[in-house]
Amino acid sequence: MQPLYKQVYQSIKSSIMNGRYAAGERVPSEKELSDSFQVSRITSKKAIELLVTEGLVFRQRGKGTFVSDMKDNEESSETLEKSKNNFLVGLVITDFDDSYVSKVISSIEEAAGEGCFLILKRTLGSVEKEAEAIRQLIEYGVDGLILYPAQAEHYGTEILKMIIAEYPLVLIDRTFKGVGAAFVSTDNIKAAKQGMKHLFYLGHEHVGVLAPSITETTTIVDRFSGILQAYEEQNKIVNRQLWCTDLKKSLPTAFSKDITPEQDIEIIKNHMKKHPEMTALFALEHNIAVLAKRAAEQLGLRVPEDLSILCFDAHDNNLSGWEFTHLRQNEREMGRLAMNRLVEMMKGNLGIKKEFLDAQLVEGNSTCSINRIPVKQTSKP
Repeated sequence: MQPLYKQVYQSIKSSIMNGRYAAGERVPSEKELSDSFQVSRITSKKAIELLVTEGLVFRQRGKGTFVSDMKDNEESSETLEKSKNNFLVGLVITDFDDSYVSKVISSIEEAAGEGCFLILKRTLGSVEKEAEAIRQLIEYGVDGLILYPAQAEHYGTEILKMIIAEYPLVLIDRTFKGVGAAFVSTDNIKAAKQGMKHLFYLGHEHVGVLAPSITETTTIVDRFSGILQAYEEQNKIVNRQLWCTDLKKSLPTAFSKDITPEQDIEIIKNHMKKHPEMTALFALEHNIAVLAKRAAEQLGLRVPEDLSILCFDAHDNNLSGWEFTHLRQNEREMGRLAMNRLVEMMKGNLGIKKEFLDAQLVEGNSTCSINRIPVKQTSKP
């Protein structure tokens, strides 16, 4: 049995070929087709896109979709060619208040050039807002979507509809396990393994791991996997008692609006007091590293002399001359690849590509060899 979008496509094509819709006449809109055939807007949109690709119809933004004049199609061919090379793209992200996401957005905009127009929607980490943003963008008529998922462990109905209908969709930073969707992401397993091995190289045996309280996203899961693989390859025993996964301030607004930095700092301080043997911390996000440094300073510990800290990412606009040793993700390449892949999909190449990018270890001021660290006394409660 043919996919639903092809059934809709065949019906409209037959109506064009038998003269029911004459040259220059408007064909039903995506909403009208959706209502008539009892299918989703994604399905009706994809059916029309297939008709456009074959040159049977052409679009006029804001007016509708019209039957091409097959006898004298100079104007319609020009319109068709324009529609093929000028796309309206929806970009759905959690927020843009951090350097990492801002750089991804910037690179997507640069890669879009003059051939694509972007509409940006924020979800603030809410799955409900994400679903609504997707519906709004599709109803508006975007040709494809780039999505930074609110939560990669729970994908909503709207995302599943897009995947089933083979709607042009590219995920960035995260993916959905077991679901066939194109994505571009850092190789977080490899990166975390590299970071952990660097701390081992510096002589650190008792390494604490700091992570956000929502640890099911594929990004965080892969970083934990990389850390575990580093222990295994170095024949070292993992002490998960040194891991702290109760931090909330670095989460999207939907989860952290009532959380203050001081609350997370207190959690980190208590973790340090409970495990004074730790000589290094691996923060799985940059903002967590910032809070960890403040926590250490409040306990009278010097970074890196008393405590080394390594993390993912760092701010480019650092004016102090001091920076964390970090794993730098290639956000600009991530955005470029995502945009280019989406354009390929919008032009009809719907093959699923999964692309991983390497991160670069940048040695900053927050780590040092264990030989430089004096023996610490147990902190007083």
